[in-house]
Amino acid sequence: MKDRLDSIDWKILGELQCNGRMTNVELAKRVGISAPPCLRRVRTLEENGVIEGYRTLLNANALGYQLIAFAYVGLSSQGEAELQAFQKSVKSWDIVRECYLLSGDVDFILKCVAKDLQSFQSFIVNELTAADHVESIRTSLTISKVKDEPRVPIE
Repeated sequence: MKDRLDSIDWKILGELQCNGRMTNVELAKRVGISAPPCLRRVRTLEENGVIEGYRTLLNANALGYQLIAFAYVGLSSQGEAELQAFQKSVKSWDIVRECYLLSGDVDFILKCVAKDLQSFQSFIVNELTAADHVESIRTSLTISKVKDEPRVPIE
């Protein structure tokens, strides 16, 4: 799909990443085309899966979620059934905001957002350690946020 995008498509993507609530008229003005073809292009980008959706970014701290932590999980087996079972569990845990299957020493990294250390510990003890096939868990608590850039680096 990347090869089929032209400079206008890239401008549209860059603008929408900065402000997904912008009107189509404003977007069209910013990228230098009229509104109807701009809307067609946006819809095509959505239909082709380039634009996955639109979200509002919330300030976790302002909402009482004071802790961001990472859990590094090793499974006892990396068979397809075990991986699928763990991934299903992860999808049911609200505290886990992101999860990646990794290569190397650990199988998964989980980014967790919790109200406090006690709720994160409760998750580790009651949910994560109880999950099938979990063999090892290491955790890291964040001290401060250095960079949080949810946008894709468009050149």
